[in-house]
Amino acid sequence: MSRAEVIRVGRRYTVVVPKQLREKLGLKEGDLLRIRIEEGKLILERVANPFKVLEEIIGEPYSEEKEEKEAERWLLSAHRRH
Repeated sequence: MSRAEVIRVGRRYTVVVPKQLREKLGLKEGDLLRIRIEEGKLILERVANPFKVLEEIIGEPYSEEKEEKEAERWLLSAHRRH
């Protein structure tokens, strides 16, 4: 196990993940984390963000608006062919 860090609970019960740990885990602002209690300990786990996974697969940022417009164009062109 890696070295433990001591952090302070701030206003509104916020906590800041130390830079060294963020970098080691590759955490970015906006990432999703699951928090749970296990044997009296708080456990934080990264949750896969489906839009980031999709972005990695298609190679560009996912835009629902753009994808909806493309889907509509595809449906209209497919309808015209039949």
